[in-house]
Amino acid sequence: MTSHPPSRETVLDHNARAWDRLAIGGAALARPAVDEAFADPAAWLASGAGGRRWLPESLSGLEVLCLAAGGGKHGPLYAAAGARVTVVDLSPAMLELDRQVARERRVALDLVATSMDDLGMFRAGRFDLVVHPVSTCYLPDVTRLFTAIARVTRAGGRYVSQHKSPASLQAGLRPGSGGHYELTQPLDSPAALPAAEPSRLREPGTLEFAHSLDALLGGICRAGFVIEDVHEPVHADAAAPPGAFGHRARYLPPYLRILARRGGSAGGIVVA
Repeated sequence: MTSHPPSRETVLDHNARAWDRLAIGGAALARPAVDEAFADPAAWLASGAGGRRWLPESLSGLEVLCLAAGGGKHGPLYAAAGARVTVVDLSPAMLELDRQVARERRVALDLVATSMDDLGMFRAGRFDLVVHPVSTCYLPDVTRLFTAIARVTRAGGRYVSQHKSPASLQAGLRPGSGGHYELTQPLDSPAALPAAEPSRLREPGTLEFAHSLDALLGGICRAGFVIEDVHEPVHADAAAPPGAFGHRARYLPPYLRILARRGGSAGGIVVA
């Protein structure tokens, strides 16, 4: 672990180049949506909340921001479901995947290359729905991020996000000598996590940071949202051998999904 935290600019530059490499190399998280997802995009998008109804019944005509969501998956699917979609990503190569899929699927996307916490190019209250796949771990601080998201979300609008669980990022990837997964990283350190072997839990070449539940849940609330639901997607597999992703997930759920709604007096059409 480094003794001093890298600057925000250093982190952004490093992670932009890292995700360019992952996109060009065809990494799992940089693979476009499969054909089956486009058969019924609304149903596919709704399936990620463990049976809960987190998305509006109809996405048609809604302004949707897919935040830090390049790669040819989320943006094209929301557009195929009828939304007016803007995709923000730091990596030009990830946005290029969106551009290719949009052309192949004949859907319209507005692609913007910027950091997820730098949204000043959008007017206040523009988006009905902000969809934010796992990416808060790539920023050293999330306070600015949630403030930026709250500004561009209309009153009553929804913010659906997924994060790497703090405890999962703190723990080793493989069980120790006693067969348990041990917490090896402090949660109060502002430094980037040590490099780890490539896995479903850590992306090679990226700088990652563990954020506390106070920073994630509390930060979303302090920015002006009301949290309506929280879900830990189930990845546990009782038959998986020790050290495998499914075995570790029995002890450390890897992800945290959050549904929040923007507070304030509602303006425009209420999304039910």
